[in-house]
Amino acid sequence: MHEDGNGDGHRVAAQVTPVCADQEFLALERELTVLLRRARASQGEMAREVHPDLESAAYGLLVRLDEHGRQRATELAGYIGVGKATMSRQLRALEELGLIAREPDPADGRAWLVTLTDEGRGRVGKVREARRARYVSQLAHWDRGEVAELARLLHELNRGMEK
Repeated sequence: MHEDGNGDGHRVAAQVTPVCADQEFLALERELTVLLRRARASQGEMAREVHPDLESAAYGLLVRLDEHGRQRATELAGYIGVGKATMSRQLRALEELGLIAREPDPADGRAWLVTLTDEGRGRVGKVREARRARYVSQLAHWDRGEVAELARLLHELNRGMEK
């Protein structure tokens, strides 16, 4: 905010030039690119820690099931953003590795619910705990309020991207 040029004390919003705004969004894009590149590499490592034959992309499915319990394959496909065929292939591979099980949906006999097996839950839990320990170590010099604020902002970003 600044006073207008006539000095009458009225305040008006300062104009943000497109160049200035572009710089902020370019910086955001740059930092997200680095973060996502590192996250993809980390996801591959975590997937291999769960099971040596686990595809990197399947790790997110296991985390979703760990956090939200059993779900329909269509819900998982929508959340991850893949088609039915891709989801079916990934679920089949996870089932063959003994990490998930499918059971008929009591609400709809044509649908299946996917859930983690005890083996899957145990393996995912160990990897997630190790991941959290790395975050604690890497961010030990941060104030806990800053960590909470970062989590809140990332949550808002993710929610906004769902729309």
